[in-house]
Amino acid sequence: VQLVESGGDIMQPGGSLRLSCAASGFTFSTDAMTWVRQAPGKGPEWVSRINTSGGDTYYADSVKGRFTISRDITKQTVYLQMNSLKTEDTAVYYCKSEIYGAWGQGTQVTVSS
Repeated sequence: VQLVESGGDIMQPGGSLRLSCAASGFTFSTDAMTWVRQAPGKGPEWVSRINTSGGDTYYADSVKGRFTISRDITKQTVYLQMNSLKTEDTAVYYCKSEIYGAWGQGTQVTVSS
């Protein structure tokens, strides 16, 4: 099982960013996927979840209305579209396979003016 996140960057407040997580080594279409983030000096925070079909999505209150999770089965990739970024969104973002519990290496998102 391998998960590789990408797309992190340094952004100004109010900006937008799309994170990607490329999956391999397992049957992506049968696994729900989750995004988790960890800010400096804090524990992991669950951000969003998408079910196997992509028809059901869930969000933490802190990102609801600003972030959108999606998945492309053909590309074996899960995305996190992040809009209206805030400084408190600064964190390392990880994607996670629910069945296997595997995490990627993370991608850094920094929001600063």
